Amino acid sequence: MNTNLQSVVVRFSGDSGDGMQLTGTLFSNLSAILGNEISTFPDFPAEIRAPQGTLGGVSGFQVQLGSGHVYTPGDKADVLVAMNPAALKVNIRNIRPDSVIIIDTDSFTPKDLEKALYKTDNPFTELGLPESQQIVPVALTTLTKESLRDSGLDNKAVLRSKNMFALGLVCWLFNRPIDKALHFLENKFRKKPDLLASNIKVLTDGYNYGNNLHLNINTYTIDKSDDLPHGTYTSIAGNKATAWGLIAAAEKAGKRLFLGSYPITPATDIMHELAARKDVGAVVVQAEDEISGVCTAIGASFAGCLAVTSTSGPGLSLKSEAVGLAVMAELPLVVIDVQRGGPSTGLPTKTEQTDLLQAVYGRNGECPAVVIAASTPANCFQYAYEASRLALENMTPVILLSDTYLANGTSLWKLPKLAELPDIHPQSVPDSLKGQYNPALRDPETLIRYFAEAGKEGFEHRNIGLERDSRKGSISTDPDNHALMIETRRRKVEQVADHIPMLSVYGDTEADTLLVGFGSTEGHLKAAVDELIRQGVPAALAHFNYINPLPKNTGDVLGRYKRIVVCELNTGQFATYLRGRIEGLHVEQFNRLGAQPFHVSEIVEYVKS
Repeated sequence: MNTNLQSVVVRFSGDSGDGMQLTGTLFSNLSAILGNEISTFPDFPAEIRAPQGTLGGVSGFQVQLGSGHVYTPGDKADVLVAMNPAALKVNIRNIRPDSVIIIDTDSFTPKDLEKALYKTDNPFTELGLPESQQIVPVALTTLTKESLRDSGLDNKAVLRSKNMFALGLVCWLFNRPIDKALHFLENKFRKKPDLLASNIKVLTDGYNYGNNLHLNINTYTIDKSDDLPHGTYTSIAGNKATAWGLIAAAEKAGKRLFLGSYPITPATDIMHELAARKDVGAVVVQAEDEISGVCTAIGASFAGCLAVTSTSGPGLSLKSEAVGLAVMAELPLVVIDVQRGGPSTGLPTKTEQTDLLQAVYGRNGECPAVVIAASTPANCFQYAYEASRLALENMTPVILLSDTYLANGTSLWKLPKLAELPDIHPQSVPDSLKGQYNPALRDPETLIRYFAEAGKEGFEHRNIGLERDSRKGSISTDPDNHALMIETRRRKVEQVADHIPMLSVYGDTEADTLLVGFGSTEGHLKAAVDELIRQGVPAALAHFNYINPLPKNTGDVLGRYKRIVVCELNTGQFATYLRGRIEGLHVEQFNRLGAQPFHVSEIVEYVKS
């Protein structure tokens, strides 16, 4: 029997070496190509390789796909692929009571159960699985060995292919044609023909196994999304989208793109992506540390490049003094902070929103910077582009907040055309100032400093980190001048509000209850608002991508609601910031501190309570 579904959540889980990230990515990309909206959540340990079969080594990949709007990877899975007992145990709280659970029976031996700390020889009874669960036992290891018996591969290589058998089985379960999946495999293994051939055979055998035996379970169909605007779509991860947004901005601005950075999880993929794009003129310097990374970017900014540095929370701390130099020198600089669990080195592979106040305030002196935040993997492109525009046009550092959830997750993305992107107008010095230029000269209305790249003939100047005279550009320790320069730099950042969108409201605009969030919680909060309205509880959402400065109508929007609930993945940093910026504002806080994304259901229950 085949059942048509509007959406479904699938979770692949196993050891870190079982290829769950690849399996989930292939299934997600396949679904996107077939016209489904998707949202994914890779969830893996920070250890390079925990002991095989243990709870600490479980790696997971969750995807929700649907024929309508898909905002989140889903709270709980409808289908779980558990490659071993540890994967089942870790994910028992992540599955629905009536879910389908596909297990590799070859990995459920007494030794495997012992590694996963089971106390009995029946994991299903011990975990209290209800009778409504559909357990699908498949000898994945044995069947993979049989499939590749004549391949000539060694046993280790054969065992690494069992994830492809599982993928073929799941493709059958959801009526996904595997020819598109074969295309992805050809791209990944094109330089390794033996592995390509073996993976294609195992994937095909897994599909045929389900198709021939039917396994006493329903199959499912998810129709194409009906309301997608016409265009070319792909599945994209947040870090890749960020890199492409920077490339597009440099092209639009007529600037050379320079990234000075140091590898740090989860931001490193931005550097990897740009390092591979010499064909578009991207220059990447992998520096010896975080401070060197940002300082090379500042040097590139002096020289007239679109200058970028990427990092995570620990690196943002180390870069703070150099960001202050860019503020004082009034140089365009894009600082990308892909947030992770902290403090210190914390939880490198888990997600949090705990760098907000550091981004806004975390520098010595009065040191204002523009702060914006992406909210989906796809719109990391848009906000990387926007961060570049704001930096180049306003001669100021811009901090772009992303996080692990966005960086590694994927969503459906419509490829934009360069001609349709907003124009970028970098600042430049009027020719009339040739021979009399200094770095304090600025437009009297916008307060934006005129820019001449270092060494430009007739515009030679000295620009340093000490306070400068507001007219001459020379070093000044005069108190009144210092106060004037502080106010000038502050006003320059505040005036960015004239060039960003107004705050909009999603949901029931006449409701009494308004949810508020920023950054990567947008999808969960939109889904919560939709669910509340479906249950007859009027609700709306004001979600922030622009944080410093806030949109000009922020106070007016928030002032219309009786109850405001600020939801964030920290102890209340955005709520604290809003209280400080909007006099008399009263808000409730709903915070999650487990270094994991929200569950939509918990937001709904809080609002209803």
